[in-house]
Amino acid sequence: MNMALLFDGSLIVLILAVAVWTMAVRNSFAAVIGYATYGLLLALAWVRLAAVDAALTEAAIGGGLTSVLLIRAVVRLRSSESAARAETPGRVSRLLAAVLAGSVTAALALVVLTLPEPAPTLAPQVAANIASTSLGNAVTGVLLSFRAIDTLLEAVVLVFALIAVWTLTPDPLWGGRPGPRYELDENGMLAYLARLLPPLGIVVAVYVLWVGADLPGGKFQAGTLLAAMWLLAIMAGLVEAPPISQRWLRGALVLGTVVFLAIGFAGVPLAGAFLAYPEGHAKPLIIAIEAASMLSIALTLGLLVLGPPERGA
Repeated sequence: MNMALLFDGSLIVLILAVAVWTMAVRNSFAAVIGYATYGLLLALAWVRLAAVDAALTEAAIGGGLTSVLLIRAVVRLRSSESAARAETPGRVSRLLAAVLAGSVTAALALVVLTLPEPAPTLAPQVAANIASTSLGNAVTGVLLSFRAIDTLLEAVVLVFALIAVWTLTPDPLWGGRPGPRYELDENGMLAYLARLLPPLGIVVAVYVLWVGADLPGGKFQAGTLLAAMWLLAIMAGLVEAPPISQRWLRGALVLGTVVFLAIGFAGVPLAGAFLAYPEGHAKPLIIAIEAASMLSIALTLGLLVLGPPERGA
């Protein structure tokens, strides 16, 4: 048997097994660890499919940041976990859930199996026009040119997710600092790493953003790296989380969306359509959108991990 085929088959079985185990396990922390493992396995699957951009995003967001958010949620809810375990759904509820899950699975299988041959695709049109963007990375070209509205909405959704987290803030603490206060240990290993790694992480993040125009990379991967470096400095006690009432912070959170919309609306008189780019200027405009979005994504992801304000400003 071909080794590549054996590896791919084993990877599929492992992904399915981890997914089933994550859903079936009763311990919340174990389920989160299973979810993180599932995300990393999916990243490996994307690599096998030659979708390195998707693999980087899955590893950073799915396997990394989302898992951290879930771990924080588990810690906050640990006191009520035993009571939740005692509340076992009735047979009717479990039967209805099983029927609903089976129906959705069957519907998805039916859609996939009844696709016309050849499947409908816009690939020829994209291939014929992708050169006008001057981008070497087809993924970035598609996301910022042919699916620009979807990409814009993804950035907006992140901000709304942060607003949802902030709504959990007690009224007396509104406008305060998110997360606990971390004490600085000058001789500690965490402080050492927080001084050593962020300069390297920032350089790598800028590189990942810059090469995203022609190679795998982009704003989400770079923003996640920046968020991780910022959180490391906060947890080491080198810097404080900013109060959410700061105007510069709120402005930075929407900077990516504002730049995206400004360039999009400028396309109406200059290129004849919303989110269209003037001929010969697509690449610099896309890089400008990516750079502004990277900063907003980094702040948003970091604040999502820190959670709602827990201290006064």
